[in-house]
Amino acid sequence: MTILVTGGAGYIGSHTCVALLEAGYEIAILDSFQNSKPELLKRIKEITGKDFKAYDVDLLDSDGVERVFSECSIDAVIHFAGLKAVGESVANPLHYYHNNIVGTLVLCQTMQKYGVNRLVFSSSATVYGVQETVPLTEDLPLCPASPYGRTKMMIEQILTDICSSDSNWSVALLRYFNPVGAHPSGLIGEDPTGVPNNLLPFVTQVAVGKLNQLSVYGNDYETPDGTGIRDYIHIMDLANGHLKALNWVTLNTGADAFNLGSGTGHSVMQVIKTFEEATGVKISYQAAARRPGDIAISYADPTKAKRLLGWQTERSLLEMCVDAWRWQRNNPNGYQSES
Repeated sequence: MTILVTGGAGYIGSHTCVALLEAGYEIAILDSFQNSKPELLKRIKEITGKDFKAYDVDLLDSDGVERVFSECSIDAVIHFAGLKAVGESVANPLHYYHNNIVGTLVLCQTMQKYGVNRLVFSSSATVYGVQETVPLTEDLPLCPASPYGRTKMMIEQILTDICSSDSNWSVALLRYFNPVGAHPSGLIGEDPTGVPNNLLPFVTQVAVGKLNQLSVYGNDYETPDGTGIRDYIHIMDLANGHLKALNWVTLNTGADAFNLGSGTGHSVMQVIKTFEEATGVKISYQAAARRPGDIAISYADPTKAKRLLGWQTERSLLEMCVDAWRWQRNNPNGYQSES
């Protein structure tokens, strides 16, 4: 069974490719390498000892996408490819709407042409926006607060409409919470461009000396220690969630949404303290103003994923910190660019 992984050289995509190969699937990777490095392909092969086809193709290039489908016998698709920076989407919404939505339309049109109707979509918990209650369940009304989040919501609707129009289609909409950590080999991990937007890469870059100090955005929330609470999930647990979703779309039809989170919230200060405990490295930090759109508490209700996908998280916050630090320590400057 061959799985096309769009955005397979990205952070979540690369870890999922490792999980797929180790589970016995064949894969083909499609990636434009706008926000990823070709070096990752070598490292996936090094970890798994397996080879695969990889294409330097943008989803907006319909001829390039068709070439991938014509050269590979694709059974199902896991769709990660897309722009993902919330702040950038606010500053340049047209770029985000065009890239994320049109790219998905090109993918789905090509899938339809080649009779491929099994899709696992990389959505996001950002589709929920600001909610009055936690934990967050899949039946809540969606009200994303950024153009990025709205592209995810719109794509979810497009995919649901496709399934409604054609009973042969099956789509799993995976709403992730906060993926962190790295593969235990230390060969692949999160390598953000510039100053990280996410907490743990910011922490590890301070720990390795790449950044001087961590900024804690908001210390006056109505939480036990004043800092925001989020649902963190180990990247390998998240990768395994895609394998479970792939099995679900193989056995079912229609579209359904699933939260992939631990169901437990940890505050920013808890993450810092846990990282210090895991590594023995003290983290210098200072309080900073809240970021627009940030909320006090957000964590998942993952009951549906456990019931229907047979999936749940297995790794602790301590393990997330240990693996993230191993990656950062082994790769202080991230991946080296190679053609």
